[in-house]
Amino acid sequence: MEKPRPLWDNPLQFIFACISYAVGLGNVWRFPYLCQMYGGGGFLIPYLIMLIVEGMPLLYLELAVGQHMRQGSIGAWKIISPYLSGVGIASVVVSFFLSMYYNVINAWAFWYLFHSFQDPLPWASCPLNSNYTGYDEECAKTSSTQYFWYRKTLNISPSIEEYGSIQWEQAVCLILAWLVVYLCILRGTESAGKVVYVTASLPYLVLIIYLIRGLTLHGAVNGLIYMFTPKLEQLANPKTWINAATQIFFSLGLGFGSLIAFASYNEPNNNCERHAIIVSLINSSTSIFASIVTFSIYGFKATFNYEKCLSKVILLLTNIFDLEEGALTADNLDSMKDYLTSTYPNQYAELLPQIKNCSLEAELDTAVQGTGLAFIVYSEAIKNMEVSQLYSVLYFIMLLMLGIGSMLGNTAAILTPLTDSKFLSTHLPKEVISGIVCFINCIVGLVFTMEAGNYWFDIFNDYGATLSLLLIVLVETIAVCYIYGLRRFEKDLLLMLGHKPNWYWKIMWAFASPVLIISLFIFYLTDYIRTGTLQYQAWDATQGQLVTKDYPSYALAVIGLLVAASTMCIPIGALIIFITKKLKRSVSTLE
Repeated sequence: MEKPRPLWDNPLQFIFACISYAVGLGNVWRFPYLCQMYGGGGFLIPYLIMLIVEGMPLLYLELAVGQHMRQGSIGAWKIISPYLSGVGIASVVVSFFLSMYYNVINAWAFWYLFHSFQDPLPWASCPLNSNYTGYDEECAKTSSTQYFWYRKTLNISPSIEEYGSIQWEQAVCLILAWLVVYLCILRGTESAGKVVYVTASLPYLVLIIYLIRGLTLHGAVNGLIYMFTPKLEQLANPKTWINAATQIFFSLGLGFGSLIAFASYNEPNNNCERHAIIVSLINSSTSIFASIVTFSIYGFKATFNYEKCLSKVILLLTNIFDLEEGALTADNLDSMKDYLTSTYPNQYAELLPQIKNCSLEAELDTAVQGTGLAFIVYSEAIKNMEVSQLYSVLYFIMLLMLGIGSMLGNTAAILTPLTDSKFLSTHLPKEVISGIVCFINCIVGLVFTMEAGNYWFDIFNDYGATLSLLLIVLVETIAVCYIYGLRRFEKDLLLMLGHKPNWYWKIMWAFASPVLIISLFIFYLTDYIRTGTLQYQAWDATQGQLVTKDYPSYALAVIGLLVAASTMCIPIGALIIFITKKLKRSVSTLE
């Protein structure tokens, strides 16, 4: 007798699971960067338009498919058409790639969390050199936070070609991260359903604490003014719209199969339309809320660095020109520079290379995203706060909650199709299947703990999903509207919800969303072709900064395999079904 399908305890638990999955690290470290790069407050215009045209309709479509078919991604698309089984497999492959490297971020968060209990924080200042005569040479050329990230955390090699050895501290943190994920998913929805209440709600509590603290920091207003000042000329830049669409697409986690997996555990009459709207609005609101927090802290950091720079210049000029203490201030610095230039032209000209050009605008313009924002910029700001240990602990707990919440969705996308398989579920209990998946991911993930691991992390992060997901969601939309049939899908929704979808949903599904995805797909393809030789940022310890290098041929081969491994599942899956059916037809005619 077939076991009944597990269900969420209530609709709220399902919403929390979707929010915990969708609201992730991208809301905290990518959206603020996009605001900074593409028009500040003006970026919200294309962002909200893309939410309406692309985000909500595609989220609703995936939730409805999962809820109606009551299967993971492989089973759901196989029911729609046997030729589409490759779409589900492609989703599982992409989710597998994502899980391999994504949990490394949680390992880094654990590493920083453990170090947050030290007083002073280990990234607060540069360590002394071996002779105790000055600061470490590498750290002296960069900043204490960058040194702690690149040398103490990653122990990064000079290039991707120098693999180095596995860093045992990072390996232990990665094993711990996978152990936590395994315990969370051990009993499927029964255990994950309880965990999502914490992973979905705790980050908001931390963000509120940070908002209150951030707004009281000196210079926070500078960051907020910078964020909310719209640069409307950026609306004419096609990249603004492309990035808005991409952010909505990846932030909601479309195409991975996680949303289909979550929805498959719903009651058949659950109002997935309402839930799609709620989840997408909460996700976008969180991005904006997190940006306010980030820019208040960013303003504090920029102001702190700007004033520190001014203090150094004032001290230098006061000492060299033997000025009276207090004669030179931040307010009269420019006029005093002019005076010193005209009075002591030769002496000032010799000193000029040592005088830094301090600019608050330049500090605010420094754009950082990804791990740079999460582990360098935030830790830079935290070290200058009062009670820095407390704020550091809170911040890295929040990162862990966001990361673990996303990992629950990533693993659900892999495990749901596997546990739906009658062959696997009859031979292996759910706990063993979950354990095998976590173990394989953990072993492969050790690659990212090597000295060159961060370079491989960037390869998986940049190329493991982008084109594949666009193709997957495009095929999904075309499959529902034109293979399964929009009218047939309308009837399914009528049975589930008691009403048919209105004209807005139908226009978006049948026309607007597919056109937008095709446009994005073409843009990324042409962008890759135009770029020519793909490059990466390598850490140069001698200069204390990142330098650009070309990827070696074997790294380019891995990039090609990453893209092909998932995208080729779709045509190969269809081809296998076609050949199988043709062979069966041939056998039946011979008989």
